[in-house]
Order: sequence, then C-alpha cells, then structure tokens
Amino acid sequence: MTPIASPRPRPEPVRLDFPHTEPPVAGKPMEVAPGILWLRLALPYALDHVNLYLFEDAGGWTLFDTGLGDDRTRAAWDELCGTLLNGRPITRLIVSHAHPDHVGMAGWLHERFAPPLLMPRSEYLLSQLLQRQRTPEVEAGEAAHYRACGVGEEDVGHLLKRGLNYLTRTTGLAHSNRRLASGDRLSIGGRDWRVITGGGHSLEQAMLWCEADRIFLSADQVLARISPNVSVYSMEPQADPLGGYLDSLAELGAMVGEDALVLPGHNLPFRGLPRRTAELTEHHALRCERLAVACGEAPRSCAELVPVLFPRHLDPHQLGFAIGEALAHLNHMVSTGTLAVGEGGDGVLRYRTL
Repeated sequence: MTPIASPRPRPEPVRLDFPHTEPPVAGKPMEVAPGILWLRLALPYALDHVNLYLFEDAGGWTLFDTGLGDDRTRAAWDELCGTLLNGRPITRLIVSHAHPDHVGMAGWLHERFAPPLLMPRSEYLLSQLLQRQRTPEVEAGEAAHYRACGVGEEDVGHLLKRGLNYLTRTTGLAHSNRRLASGDRLSIGGRDWRVITGGGHSLEQAMLWCEADRIFLSADQVLARISPNVSVYSMEPQADPLGGYLDSLAELGAMVGEDALVLPGHNLPFRGLPRRTAELTEHHALRCERLAVACGEAPRSCAELVPVLFPRHLDPHQLGFAIGEALAHLNHMVSTGTLAVGEGGDGVLRYRTL
C-alpha cells in the first residue's frame, strides 16, 4: 500500500532544555538532582537503554524501576550491589508499570533484598498474569485477534512467538504489593512526592511529582525524543488507550510546569514538559488525520493501515507494536465518531471514514 501523505505538514520539533547533554555510562550512575542518582542500563532493542533512579533514603536506597530481567542486567546489578550500594540495601522498590524493561528484575531484587514492592494494582496484576505460562486458549485468542486485524497466517505465527518474550525477560514478583494510586503521598529521601497515574502506554503507569523541588519522574509517559507506544492487545480488543493517553497528557501539561526537571524512563532528562505534551498531542492528531484520509478512499483493515503510520519494513517484533499502535488510533477514532467499523464475510474488521 502506498503511504498516504499527511493532510498538513508535520510541525518542527519543539525545543526542550537538556541540563545533561550526555547520559551516564551504562551501569555507572550519576547524580541528576541532590540525593537522586540516574542509572542507565542496556536493552537488546533498537531503544537500547532504560533509565532507573535511586534515592538516598533512611537506611538504604529507594529504587524506581529495575531494568530488564536478562543476564546482562543481572551482571550489572551484581556489580552495583558490590560498589554503588556499598553494603546499604534497597529498602523500597517502586515499579512504574508492567513492561519488562521496568519490572524485569523485580523478582531478583526481592530475593536479594526483600524490599517492599510498590506498584499500581492493575500493573502488578497484569505482570503476574503475563508471567504465567501461556495456554493454548490464550494463543488461540491472540491468533483470532490478529486475523481480525487482517494479518496473514505467516505473520500471525511470528507474532504469537512474541508472547514468550515476557517469560524470558522477567524474574518474578514479590507475592505481596503495596498499591500505588493516584493522589497517594510518599516520603522519599526527605522529599514529599505525589503519585500520579496515567493510561495509554500501560494500564495505570505510576509517576512521581515533587512540587516543592520541581522534579517529575515521568516513567515512559512523556519522553523527550520518542512517542511512547500506545497499543491495543487481544485481551481487550475494543479498548481506547489513546483516549486515556491524551487525557493524561492534558493533565500533566497543566500540572507540571516548564521549569520542572523531568526524569524519564528513556532518553535524556529535560525541562519544558508542557511543550512536549502539546507536541505529543499534535503527533497523535496528525496520525488520526492520515488514517481518516486512507479510510476515506476505501474501507481498510488494521493491517492494511499499518504502512500509513509506519512506512518502512517491520520485523515481527516491530510489527506487533505497529499493529497495536494502529489499532489504538482506529479504536479512538471509532469512539469519537470519526470512523465506522464493520466485519466482512472473511471475519476481518475494516474501517471507513464517516
């Protein structure tokens, strides 16, 4: 399918303020604010890193996110336990959301230090669910979901194999969890933090806001250089995560000022969050406009619309994210009355512009 031109040109990227022009060397933390260490660990993806944050706290460290549960990350944590921590334990573990690059080492760290685990309830339960062995019924449901999106049988087979990745890139979870909910207050490292949660990239991603010191831990909800993946999955095929994500961006843009230091889950720390949330909102509006043009020409399946948003070759790993992201935009447009969806005799859902 020939990529569809945008109905209006893409705006120039906004200018953000970066207090650090270079990240820390992987596994070698640096102080990013008084009492807060920025730790970067490697990932085996195109997005090749994840940011974690350590807070000097009473009797030890509070850790925000864990890294991927693979051998390279285990080796990095083994070294950190002998150097950075210097005999001081991790006394509290905060996990922002259930994606394996953020929760992957939670089980390993629990075995080592037994810190209390703090996670949003839905993120904790989702991670527990995904760490169970896959059943034939689960795979059959996923296959039916991809077929309804118009995915061919060969690609369906490739996409089903992606589900095994979660089991190999996580190390379990503590049996109990202290629920993090929006509006909760935490005292960490002598600062008062407010918990903010937001949907879209995950179900109920936790972020931390210290209004007094103007520091905001955004996890993956707002990143400086990339748009977080916002996807629909087979367990809830008619969900509208993009609507939740746009609501979250509006809330954050109004709450967190231009002067706040944003500590994200990927990319560099920055200032200028309202500029970035406005840019991300516009980014998704342009994507919806491109889909509306394509679906105005003829009814199209989700798989047929993937090249409209991703006009490049995609490997199976990237294709799974692309289908989920395209479907998130399509579901949002159906919910807002921009598109209609119908099922043909072949069982494939197709979308047309109203």
